[in-house]
Amino acid sequence: MDYEIFGFVLLFLAWVAWAIVNERSHRRLEEVGQLPPGPRRWPVVGNIFQLGWTPHVSFTDLASKHGPIMTLWLGSMSTVVISSDEATREMFKNHDVVLAGRKIYEAMKGDFGNEGSLITAQYGPHWRMLRRLCTTEFFVTSRLDALRGVRTKCIDHMLRYMGEAGNSGTAAIDVGRFFFLMSFNLIGNLMFSKDLLDPRSERGAKFFYHAGKVMEFAGKPNVADFFPVLRWFDPQGIRRMTQFHVNKAFDIAGDYLKERMESMNAAGGNDDEKKKDYMDVLLQYRGDLVEGPARFSSRTINVILFEMFTAGTDTTTSTLEWAMTELLRNPTSLQKAQTELRSVVGGAEKKLEEYHLEKLPYLKAVIKETLRLHPPLPFLVPHMAMDSCNMLGYYIPKETQILVNVWAIGRDPKTWKDPLKFKPERFLKPNMADFRGHHFEFIPFGSGRRMCPALPLASRLLPLALGSVLHSFDWVLGHGMEPSQMDMTERMGITLRKATPLKAIPVPYKG
Repeated sequence: MDYEIFGFVLLFLAWVAWAIVNERSHRRLEEVGQLPPGPRRWPVVGNIFQLGWTPHVSFTDLASKHGPIMTLWLGSMSTVVISSDEATREMFKNHDVVLAGRKIYEAMKGDFGNEGSLITAQYGPHWRMLRRLCTTEFFVTSRLDALRGVRTKCIDHMLRYMGEAGNSGTAAIDVGRFFFLMSFNLIGNLMFSKDLLDPRSERGAKFFYHAGKVMEFAGKPNVADFFPVLRWFDPQGIRRMTQFHVNKAFDIAGDYLKERMESMNAAGGNDDEKKKDYMDVLLQYRGDLVEGPARFSSRTINVILFEMFTAGTDTTTSTLEWAMTELLRNPTSLQKAQTELRSVVGGAEKKLEEYHLEKLPYLKAVIKETLRLHPPLPFLVPHMAMDSCNMLGYYIPKETQILVNVWAIGRDPKTWKDPLKFKPERFLKPNMADFRGHHFEFIPFGSGRRMCPALPLASRLLPLALGSVLHSFDWVLGHGMEPSQMDMTERMGITLRKATPLKAIPVPYKG
Protein backbone atom coordinates (compact mmCIF):
# COMPACT_ATOMS: atom_id res chain seq x y z
CA MET A 1 0.00 0.00 0.00
CA ASP A 2 2.87 2.40 0.85
CA TYR A 3 4.34 1.86 -2.60
CA GLU A 4 0.97 2.58 -4.20
CA ILE A 5 0.60 5.85 -2.25
CA PHE A 6 4.17 6.84 -3.13
CA GLY A 7 3.51 6.11 -6.81
CA PHE A 8 0.31 8.14 -6.78
CA VAL A 9 2.03 11.12 -5.13
CA LEU A 10 4.91 10.92 -7.58
CA LEU A 11 2.50 10.81 -10.52
CA PHE A 12 0.54 13.78 -9.13
CA LEU A 13 3.70 15.87 -8.68
CA ALA A 14 4.84 15.01 -12.21
CA TRP A 15 1.42 16.02 -13.53
CA VAL A 16 1.56 19.39 -11.71
CA ALA A 17 5.08 20.07 -13.03
CA TRP A 18 4.02 19.15 -16.55
CA ALA A 19 0.94 21.42 -16.24
CA ILE A 20 3.09 24.41 -15.25
CA VAL A 21 5.52 23.85 -18.13
CA ASN A 22 2.67 23.27 -20.54
CA GLU A 23 0.90 26.49 -19.51
CA ARG A 24 4.09 28.46 -20.15
CA SER A 25 4.46 26.89 -23.60
CA HIS A 26 0.88 27.93 -24.40
CA ARG A 27 1.73 31.53 -23.56
CA ARG A 28 4.87 31.42 -25.71
CA LEU A 29 2.84 30.18 -28.68
CA GLU A 30 0.41 33.04 -28.30
CA GLU A 31 3.30 35.50 -28.22
CA VAL A 32 4.75 34.18 -31.51
CA GLY A 33 1.62 34.90 -33.54
CA GLN A 34 -2.12 35.31 -33.33
CA LEU A 35 -3.74 31.91 -32.98
CA PRO A 36 -7.22 31.43 -34.42
CA PRO A 37 -9.89 32.50 -31.90
CA GLY A 38 -11.55 29.97 -29.65
CA PRO A 39 -13.30 29.43 -26.34
CA ARG A 40 -11.47 30.18 -23.13
CA ARG A 41 -9.56 27.16 -21.90
CA TRP A 42 -9.25 25.79 -18.39
CA PRO A 43 -5.80 25.24 -16.87
CA VAL A 44 -4.33 21.83 -17.70
CA VAL A 45 -7.49 20.26 -19.21
CA GLY A 46 -8.03 23.03 -21.77
CA ASN A 47 -11.36 22.64 -23.59
CA ILE A 48 -11.82 18.91 -23.01
CA PHE A 49 -15.08 19.41 -21.12
CA GLN A 50 -16.52 21.12 -24.18
CA LEU A 51 -16.07 18.00 -26.35
CA GLY A 52 -19.41 16.51 -25.35
CA TRP A 53 -20.60 13.04 -26.38
CA THR A 54 -20.71 14.12 -30.04
CA PRO A 55 -17.67 16.38 -30.62
CA HIS A 56 -18.63 17.19 -34.23
CA VAL A 57 -21.89 18.73 -32.94
CA SER A 58 -20.18 20.52 -30.02
CA PHE A 59 -17.52 21.96 -32.32
CA THR A 60 -20.19 23.11 -34.78
CA ASP A 61 -21.90 25.07 -32.00
CA LEU A 62 -18.58 26.57 -30.87
CA ALA A 63 -17.69 27.55 -34.45
CA SER A 64 -20.92 29.54 -34.69
CA LYS A 65 -19.55 31.73 -31.87
CA HIS A 66 -15.80 31.75 -32.62
CA GLY A 67 -15.61 31.42 -36.39
CA PRO A 68 -14.87 28.85 -39.11
CA ILE A 69 -11.21 28.52 -38.09
CA MET A 70 -11.00 27.99 -34.35
CA THR A 71 -8.39 26.98 -31.75
CA LEU A 72 -9.13 24.44 -29.03
CA TRP A 73 -6.82 22.91 -26.46
CA LEU A 74 -7.50 19.25 -25.70
CA GLY A 75 -5.26 18.91 -22.69
CA SER A 76 -1.86 19.78 -24.15
CA MET A 77 -2.96 19.08 -27.72
CA SER A 78 -3.26 22.25 -29.78
CA THR A 79 -6.15 21.75 -32.21
CA VAL A 80 -7.46 23.92 -35.04
CA VAL A 81 -10.98 23.12 -36.25
CA ILE A 82 -12.01 24.08 -39.80
CA SER A 83 -15.78 24.45 -40.20
CA SER A 84 -16.55 26.19 -43.51
CA ASP A 85 -16.01 25.48 -47.19
CA GLU A 86 -14.06 28.76 -47.58
CA ALA A 87 -11.57 27.83 -44.85
CA THR A 88 -11.35 24.28 -46.20
CA ARG A 89 -10.60 25.60 -49.69
CA GLU A 90 -7.80 27.74 -48.26
CA MET A 91 -6.38 24.75 -46.40
CA PHE A 92 -6.32 22.34 -49.33
CA LYS A 93 -5.53 24.84 -52.09
CA ASN A 94 -2.73 26.85 -50.45
CA HIS A 95 -1.48 24.84 -47.45
CA ASP A 96 -1.98 21.22 -48.48
CA VAL A 97 1.68 20.17 -48.17
CA VAL A 98 2.48 21.78 -44.82
CA LEU A 99 -0.79 20.45 -43.32
CA ALA A 100 -0.42 16.97 -44.81
CA GLY A 101 1.05 15.46 -41.65
CA ARG A 102 -0.77 12.99 -39.44
CA LYS A 103 -1.65 13.34 -35.77
CA ILE A 104 -1.00 9.88 -34.36
CA TYR A 105 -3.16 8.79 -31.44
CA GLU A 106 -1.90 6.28 -28.90
CA ALA A 107 -4.15 3.47 -30.16
CA MET A 108 -2.68 3.94 -33.64
CA LYS A 109 0.93 3.54 -32.53
CA GLY A 110 2.28 0.10 -33.36
CA ASP A 111 5.20 -1.66 -31.76
CA PHE A 112 7.25 -1.04 -34.91
CA GLY A 113 6.27 2.53 -35.71
CA ASN A 114 4.14 3.32 -38.74
CA GLU A 115 5.92 1.14 -41.29
CA GLY A 116 3.54 0.25 -44.10
CA SER A 117 0.68 2.45 -42.89
CA LEU A 118 -0.83 4.70 -45.52
CA ILE A 119 -3.13 6.24 -42.90
CA THR A 120 -0.61 7.11 -40.17
CA ALA A 121 2.67 7.49 -42.11
CA GLN A 122 3.90 11.09 -42.20
CA TYR A 123 3.95 12.79 -45.57
CA GLY A 124 7.22 12.00 -47.33
CA PRO A 125 8.89 9.52 -49.71
CA HIS A 126 7.66 6.37 -47.93
CA TRP A 127 4.08 7.63 -47.84
CA ARG A 128 4.24 8.66 -51.53
CA MET A 129 5.36 5.15 -52.44
CA LEU A 130 2.42 3.60 -50.57
CA ARG A 131 -0.03 6.06 -52.09
CA ARG A 132 1.29 5.39 -55.60
CA LEU A 133 0.89 1.66 -55.02
CA CYS A 134 -2.78 2.21 -54.09
CA THR A 135 -3.60 4.39 -57.09
CA THR A 136 -1.71 2.37 -59.70
CA GLU A 137 -2.27 -1.19 -58.43
CA PHE A 138 -5.09 -1.46 -55.90
CA PHE A 139 -7.73 1.05 -57.00
CA VAL A 140 -6.92 1.52 -60.67
CA THR A 141 -9.85 1.12 -63.07
CA SER A 142 -8.53 -2.00 -64.82
CA ARG A 143 -8.12 -3.89 -61.54
CA LEU A 144 -11.51 -2.79 -60.25
CA ASP A 145 -13.08 -3.96 -63.51
CA ALA A 146 -11.35 -7.33 -63.22
CA LEU A 147 -12.72 -7.80 -59.70
CA ARG A 148 -16.32 -6.99 -60.58
CA GLY A 149 -17.32 -10.61 -60.11
CA VAL A 150 -15.90 -10.66 -56.58
CA ARG A 151 -18.08 -7.72 -55.55
CA THR A 152 -21.14 -9.36 -57.10
CA LYS A 153 -20.47 -12.63 -55.28
CA CYS A 154 -20.16 -10.99 -51.86
CA ILE A 155 -23.33 -8.95 -52.36
CA ASP A 156 -25.22 -12.06 -53.55
CA HIS A 157 -24.18 -13.83 -50.34
CA MET A 158 -25.40 -10.87 -48.29
CA LEU A 159 -28.80 -10.91 -50.00
CA ARG A 160 -29.18 -14.64 -49.37
CA TYR A 161 -28.25 -14.29 -45.69
CA MET A 162 -30.64 -11.33 -45.30
CA GLY A 163 -33.48 -13.35 -46.78
CA GLU A 164 -32.78 -16.33 -44.53
CA ALA A 165 -32.49 -14.19 -41.39
CA GLY A 166 -35.67 -12.30 -42.32
CA ASN A 167 -37.58 -15.61 -42.42
CA SER A 168 -39.46 -14.82 -45.64
CA GLY A 169 -40.49 -11.35 -44.54
CA THR A 170 -41.58 -12.03 -40.96
CA ALA A 171 -38.51 -11.16 -38.85
CA ALA A 172 -36.62 -7.90 -38.34
CA ILE A 173 -32.87 -8.05 -38.88
CA ASP A 174 -29.93 -5.89 -37.82
CA VAL A 175 -29.38 -4.29 -41.22
CA GLY A 176 -25.97 -2.76 -40.41
CA ARG A 177 -24.54 -6.11 -39.33
CA PHE A 178 -25.20 -7.63 -42.76
CA PHE A 179 -23.55 -4.66 -44.47
CA PHE A 180 -20.54 -5.08 -42.16
CA LEU A 181 -20.22 -8.80 -42.89
CA MET A 182 -20.46 -8.15 -46.63
CA SER A 183 -17.78 -5.44 -46.47
CA PHE A 184 -15.46 -7.61 -44.40
CA ASN A 185 -15.86 -10.60 -46.68
CA LEU A 186 -15.35 -8.45 -49.76
CA ILE A 187 -12.06 -7.11 -48.46
CA GLY A 188 -11.04 -10.65 -47.53
CA ASN A 189 -11.59 -11.67 -51.14
CA LEU A 190 -9.73 -8.64 -52.47
CA MET A 191 -6.80 -9.26 -50.12
CA PHE A 192 -6.57 -13.06 -49.89
CA SER A 193 -9.02 -14.43 -52.49
CA LYS A 194 -10.83 -16.09 -49.58
CA ASP A 195 -14.26 -15.92 -47.94
CA LEU A 196 -13.00 -15.18 -44.44
CA LEU A 197 -16.48 -15.62 -42.96
CA ASP A 198 -17.07 -18.99 -44.55
CA PRO A 199 -18.50 -21.26 -41.80
CA ARG A 200 -15.67 -23.69 -42.52
CA SER A 201 -12.98 -21.07 -41.87
CA GLU A 202 -12.05 -20.94 -38.18
CA ARG A 203 -9.13 -18.64 -38.98
CA GLY A 204 -11.41 -16.25 -40.81
CA ALA A 205 -13.76 -16.04 -37.82
CA LYS A 206 -10.84 -15.32 -35.48
CA PHE A 207 -9.46 -12.66 -37.82
CA PHE A 208 -12.93 -11.07 -37.95
CA TYR A 209 -13.09 -11.05 -34.12
CA HIS A 210 -9.67 -9.46 -33.61
CA ALA A 211 -10.21 -6.88 -36.35
CA GLY A 212 -13.51 -5.91 -34.72
CA LYS A 213 -11.85 -5.51 -31.32
CA VAL A 214 -9.17 -3.27 -32.83
CA MET A 215 -11.85 -0.99 -34.28
CA GLU A 216 -13.68 -0.99 -30.94
CA PHE A 217 -10.64 0.05 -28.88
CA ALA A 218 -9.28 2.49 -31.46
CA GLY A 219 -12.60 4.35 -31.38
CA LYS A 220 -12.57 4.94 -27.60
CA PRO A 221 -11.58 8.37 -26.21
CA ASN A 222 -8.15 8.05 -24.62
CA VAL A 223 -6.91 10.44 -21.92
CA ALA A 224 -3.32 9.47 -22.81
CA ASP A 225 -3.76 11.35 -26.11
CA PHE A 226 -4.44 14.58 -24.25
CA PHE A 227 -1.92 14.30 -21.41
CA PRO A 228 1.55 13.10 -22.52
CA VAL A 229 2.57 12.32 -18.94
CA LEU A 230 0.01 9.48 -18.98
CA ARG A 231 1.20 7.82 -22.17
CA TRP A 232 3.73 5.62 -20.42
CA PHE A 233 1.06 4.41 -17.97
CA ASP A 234 -1.67 3.79 -20.59
CA PRO A 235 -4.26 4.18 -17.79
CA GLN A 236 -7.25 2.91 -19.80
CA GLY A 237 -5.25 0.10 -21.35
CA ILE A 238 -6.39 1.17 -24.83
CA ARG A 239 -3.00 1.01 -26.51
CA ARG A 240 -2.16 -2.29 -24.82
CA MET A 241 -5.43 -3.98 -25.78
CA THR A 242 -5.40 -2.55 -29.30
CA GLN A 243 -1.91 -3.86 -29.89
CA PHE A 244 -2.82 -7.25 -28.42
CA HIS A 245 -5.60 -7.73 -30.98
CA VAL A 246 -3.48 -6.28 -33.79
CA ASN A 247 -0.78 -8.85 -33.09
CA LYS A 248 -3.33 -11.67 -33.01
CA ALA A 249 -4.73 -10.54 -36.36
CA PHE A 250 -1.19 -10.25 -37.76
CA ASP A 251 -0.47 -13.83 -36.72
CA ILE A 252 -3.48 -15.02 -38.75
CA ALA A 253 -2.65 -12.83 -41.73
CA GLY A 254 0.91 -14.13 -41.50
CA ASP A 255 -0.40 -17.69 -41.95
CA TYR A 256 -2.19 -16.65 -45.15
CA LEU A 257 0.97 -14.91 -46.29
CA LYS A 258 3.13 -17.95 -45.58
CA GLU A 259 0.76 -20.21 -47.52
CA ARG A 260 0.80 -17.87 -50.50
CA MET A 261 4.60 -17.66 -50.53
CA GLU A 262 4.88 -21.45 -50.34
CA SER A 263 2.49 -21.85 -53.27
CA MET A 264 4.45 -19.29 -55.29
CA ASN A 265 7.72 -21.10 -54.54
CA ALA A 266 6.14 -24.42 -55.52
CA ALA A 267 5.16 -22.86 -58.84
CA GLY A 268 8.77 -21.83 -59.38
CA GLY A 269 8.06 -18.10 -59.11
CA ASN A 270 6.14 -18.15 -62.39
CA ASP A 271 4.61 -14.68 -62.84
CA ASP A 272 2.86 -15.44 -66.09
CA GLU A 273 -0.46 -15.97 -64.36
CA LYS A 274 -2.40 -12.76 -63.91
CA LYS A 275 -2.34 -11.32 -60.38
CA LYS A 276 -5.47 -12.36 -58.57
CA ASP A 277 -5.53 -10.26 -55.42
CA TYR A 278 -3.75 -7.53 -53.46
CA MET A 279 -1.48 -9.97 -51.66
CA ASP A 280 0.03 -10.86 -55.03
CA VAL A 281 0.71 -7.18 -55.66
CA LEU A 282 2.50 -6.79 -52.33
CA LEU A 283 4.56 -9.95 -52.70
CA GLN A 284 5.63 -9.05 -56.24
CA TYR A 285 6.44 -5.41 -55.41
CA ARG A 286 9.97 -4.32 -56.32
CA GLY A 287 11.14 -0.92 -55.09
CA ASP A 288 13.90 1.45 -56.15
CA LEU A 289 15.45 1.86 -52.65
CA VAL A 290 14.82 5.61 -52.99
CA GLU A 291 11.16 6.00 -51.99
CA GLY A 292 10.68 2.44 -50.86
CA PRO A 293 12.45 -0.82 -49.98
CA ALA A 294 13.52 -3.37 -52.56
CA ARG A 295 10.79 -5.66 -51.23
CA PHE A 296 8.15 -5.43 -48.53
CA SER A 297 8.82 -7.21 -45.27
CA SER A 298 6.18 -9.56 -43.89
CA ARG A 299 5.43 -6.98 -41.21
CA THR A 300 4.78 -4.25 -43.78
CA ILE A 301 2.50 -6.52 -45.80
CA ASN A 302 0.55 -7.34 -42.65
CA VAL A 303 0.11 -3.66 -41.84
CA ILE A 304 -1.10 -2.81 -45.34
CA LEU A 305 -3.54 -5.72 -45.43
CA PHE A 306 -4.92 -5.09 -41.96
CA GLU A 307 -5.32 -1.38 -42.63
CA MET A 308 -7.51 -2.19 -45.62
CA PHE A 309 -9.89 -4.04 -43.30
CA THR A 310 -10.06 -1.37 -40.61
CA ALA A 311 -10.39 1.49 -43.10
CA GLY A 312 -12.90 -0.16 -45.39
CA THR A 313 -15.42 -2.09 -43.30
CA ASP A 314 -16.64 0.49 -40.78
CA THR A 315 -16.88 3.36 -43.27
CA THR A 316 -18.86 1.29 -45.78
CA THR A 317 -21.16 -0.07 -43.08
CA SER A 318 -21.82 3.38 -41.61
CA THR A 319 -22.79 4.90 -44.97
CA LEU A 320 -25.06 2.03 -46.03
CA GLU A 321 -26.83 1.79 -42.67
CA TRP A 322 -27.50 5.54 -42.63
CA ALA A 323 -28.74 5.41 -46.23
CA MET A 324 -31.26 2.68 -45.34
CA THR A 325 -32.26 4.60 -42.22
CA GLU A 326 -32.93 7.81 -44.15
CA LEU A 327 -34.91 5.97 -46.84
CA LEU A 328 -37.10 4.17 -44.30
CA ARG A 329 -37.62 7.48 -42.52
CA ASN A 330 -38.59 9.10 -45.84
CA PRO A 331 -40.95 6.62 -47.60
CA THR A 332 -41.37 8.88 -50.66
CA SER A 333 -37.61 8.76 -51.31
CA LEU A 334 -37.61 5.00 -50.77
CA GLN A 335 -40.39 4.54 -53.31
CA LYS A 336 -38.58 6.72 -55.87
CA ALA A 337 -35.36 4.73 -55.47
CA GLN A 338 -37.12 1.37 -55.81
CA THR A 339 -39.22 2.48 -58.78
CA GLU A 340 -36.09 3.64 -60.60
CA LEU A 341 -34.27 0.40 -59.81
CA ARG A 342 -37.04 -1.93 -60.85
CA SER A 343 -37.72 -0.07 -64.07
CA VAL A 344 -34.03 -0.24 -65.07
CA VAL A 345 -33.07 -3.68 -63.72
CA GLY A 346 -36.35 -5.52 -64.23
CA GLY A 347 -38.40 -7.94 -62.12
CA ALA A 348 -37.51 -10.06 -59.12
CA GLU A 349 -35.73 -12.66 -61.27
CA LYS A 350 -33.21 -10.01 -62.39
CA LYS A 351 -30.35 -8.61 -60.32
CA LEU A 352 -28.56 -5.30 -60.25
CA GLU A 353 -25.25 -5.26 -62.13
CA GLU A 354 -22.59 -2.56 -62.15
CA TYR A 355 -23.37 -1.56 -65.73
CA HIS A 356 -26.85 -0.53 -64.56
CA LEU A 357 -25.46 2.17 -62.24
CA GLU A 358 -25.05 4.79 -64.98
CA LYS A 359 -28.82 4.62 -65.55
CA LEU A 360 -29.66 5.11 -61.85
CA PRO A 361 -29.15 8.81 -61.06
CA TYR A 362 -31.58 8.85 -58.13
CA LEU A 363 -29.81 5.93 -56.43
CA LYS A 364 -26.51 7.77 -56.74
CA ALA A 365 -28.17 10.92 -55.38
CA VAL A 366 -29.31 8.93 -52.33
CA ILE A 367 -25.68 7.94 -51.65
CA LYS A 368 -24.48 11.53 -52.01
CA GLU A 369 -27.21 12.92 -49.77
CA THR A 370 -26.37 10.29 -47.15
CA LEU A 371 -22.68 11.25 -47.27
CA ARG A 372 -23.61 14.92 -46.92
CA LEU A 373 -25.69 14.36 -43.78
CA HIS A 374 -23.73 11.44 -42.32
CA PRO A 375 -20.07 11.51 -43.40
CA PRO A 376 -18.47 8.34 -41.98
CA LEU A 377 -15.49 10.33 -40.65
CA PRO A 378 -16.97 13.65 -39.43
CA PHE A 379 -13.47 15.14 -38.96
CA LEU A 380 -11.81 13.11 -41.74
CA VAL A 381 -8.55 11.55 -40.49
CA PRO A 382 -6.84 14.21 -38.32
CA HIS A 383 -4.18 16.22 -40.13
CA MET A 384 -1.12 17.77 -38.49
CA ALA A 385 0.95 20.84 -39.30
CA MET A 386 4.43 19.58 -40.25
CA ASP A 387 5.74 23.13 -39.85
CA SER A 388 4.39 26.46 -38.66
CA CYS A 389 2.36 28.43 -41.19
CA ASN A 390 -0.02 31.35 -41.52
CA MET A 391 -3.53 30.71 -42.81
CA LEU A 392 -6.26 33.31 -43.25
CA GLY A 393 -4.23 35.71 -41.12
CA TYR A 394 -3.76 33.28 -38.22
CA TYR A 395 -0.66 31.51 -36.94
CA ILE A 396 -0.77 27.69 -37.00
CA PRO A 397 2.05 26.26 -34.82
CA LYS A 398 4.03 23.20 -35.86
CA GLU A 399 2.48 19.89 -34.73
CA THR A 400 -0.98 21.42 -34.34
CA GLN A 401 -3.77 18.93 -34.94
CA ILE A 402 -6.09 20.00 -37.78
CA LEU A 403 -9.69 18.76 -37.78
CA VAL A 404 -11.89 19.45 -40.81
CA ASN A 405 -15.48 19.29 -39.59
CA VAL A 406 -17.08 17.95 -42.78
CA TRP A 407 -20.22 17.15 -40.77
CA ALA A 408 -20.68 20.88 -40.10
CA ILE A 409 -19.73 21.86 -43.66
CA GLY A 410 -22.31 19.48 -45.12
CA ARG A 411 -25.04 21.05 -42.97
CA ASP A 412 -24.06 24.69 -43.41
CA PRO A 413 -27.23 26.73 -44.14
CA LYS A 414 -25.11 29.26 -46.05
CA THR A 415 -24.39 26.57 -48.65
CA TRP A 416 -27.27 24.11 -48.50
CA LYS A 417 -30.99 24.87 -48.71
CA ASP A 418 -32.94 22.98 -46.02
CA PRO A 419 -29.64 21.52 -44.80
CA LEU A 420 -31.15 19.18 -42.20
CA LYS A 421 -33.63 17.56 -44.59
CA PHE A 422 -32.91 14.39 -46.54
CA LYS A 423 -33.49 15.49 -50.15
CA PRO A 424 -31.61 13.38 -52.74
CA GLU A 425 -33.23 15.51 -55.45
CA ARG A 426 -30.77 18.30 -54.71
CA PHE A 427 -28.01 16.20 -56.32
CA LEU A 428 -29.97 15.76 -59.55
CA LYS A 429 -29.48 19.41 -60.46
CA PRO A 430 -26.91 20.24 -63.19
CA ASN A 431 -23.38 21.07 -62.02
CA MET A 432 -24.14 19.96 -58.47
CA ALA A 433 -21.28 19.28 -56.07
CA ASP A 434 -19.54 15.91 -56.30
CA PHE A 435 -17.48 14.10 -53.63
CA ARG A 436 -14.22 13.81 -55.59
CA GLY A 437 -12.42 16.50 -53.60
CA HIS A 438 -12.91 19.55 -55.83
CA HIS A 439 -16.09 20.95 -54.27
CA PHE A 440 -15.11 21.98 -50.76
CA GLU A 441 -18.68 22.18 -49.51
CA PHE A 442 -18.90 18.40 -49.96
CA ILE A 443 -15.74 16.42 -49.15
CA PRO A 444 -16.74 13.26 -47.21
CA PHE A 445 -13.65 11.51 -48.64
CA GLY A 446 -11.34 14.46 -48.02
CA SER A 447 -9.31 16.43 -50.53
CA GLY A 448 -5.73 17.07 -51.53
CA ARG A 449 -2.81 14.72 -51.08
CA ARG A 450 -4.35 12.75 -48.25
CA MET A 451 -7.72 12.20 -49.83
CA CYS A 452 -9.09 8.66 -49.39
CA PRO A 453 -7.44 6.53 -52.11
CA ALA A 454 -10.29 3.99 -52.03
CA LEU A 455 -12.80 6.45 -53.54
CA PRO A 456 -12.92 4.56 -56.91
CA LEU A 457 -13.93 1.37 -55.09
CA ALA A 458 -16.41 3.11 -52.78
CA SER A 459 -18.12 4.89 -55.67
CA ARG A 460 -18.88 1.46 -57.17
CA LEU A 461 -19.60 -0.55 -54.05
CA LEU A 462 -21.94 1.83 -52.19
CA PRO A 463 -24.63 2.19 -54.89
CA LEU A 464 -24.29 -1.48 -55.90
CA ALA A 465 -24.83 -2.76 -52.35
CA LEU A 466 -27.61 -0.31 -51.50
CA GLY A 467 -29.35 -0.79 -54.84
CA SER A 468 -29.20 -4.57 -54.49
CA VAL A 469 -31.00 -4.66 -51.14
CA LEU A 470 -33.58 -2.13 -52.36
CA HIS A 471 -34.26 -4.11 -55.54
CA SER A 472 -34.39 -7.53 -53.88
CA PHE A 473 -36.56 -6.63 -50.89
CA ASP A 474 -39.36 -4.37 -49.79
CA TRP A 475 -38.53 -3.02 -46.34
CA VAL A 476 -40.72 -2.58 -43.27
CA LEU A 477 -39.69 -1.22 -39.88
CA GLY A 478 -39.78 -3.79 -37.10
CA HIS A 479 -42.25 -3.89 -34.18
CA GLY A 480 -44.78 -1.70 -35.98
CA MET A 481 -42.60 1.38 -35.66
CA GLU A 482 -43.57 4.50 -37.62
CA PRO A 483 -40.89 6.39 -39.60
CA SER A 484 -41.28 9.44 -37.35
CA GLN A 485 -40.38 7.29 -34.32
CA MET A 486 -36.97 6.24 -35.63
CA ASP A 487 -33.98 6.97 -33.41
CA MET A 488 -31.51 9.14 -35.34
CA THR A 489 -28.99 9.48 -32.50
CA GLU A 490 -25.33 9.22 -33.50
CA ARG A 491 -22.45 7.57 -31.69
CA MET A 492 -18.78 8.20 -32.25
CA GLY A 493 -16.24 5.46 -32.72
CA ILE A 494 -13.81 5.12 -35.59
CA THR A 495 -16.78 6.19 -37.71
CA LEU A 496 -20.08 7.99 -37.11
CA ARG A 497 -22.57 5.15 -36.58
CA LYS A 498 -26.19 4.95 -35.50
CA ALA A 499 -26.41 4.75 -31.72
CA THR A 500 -29.32 2.30 -32.08
CA PRO A 501 -28.82 -0.30 -34.84
CA LEU A 502 -31.40 -0.21 -37.63
CA LYS A 503 -33.86 -3.11 -37.33
CA ALA A 504 -36.07 -3.73 -40.36
CA ILE A 505 -37.90 -6.61 -42.06
CA PRO A 506 -36.73 -7.63 -45.57
CA VAL A 507 -39.79 -8.75 -47.53
CA PRO A 508 -38.71 -10.59 -50.72
CA TYR A 509 -39.73 -8.66 -53.83
CA LYS A 510 -41.98 -10.78 -56.09
CA GLY A 511 -42.77 -8.29 -58.85
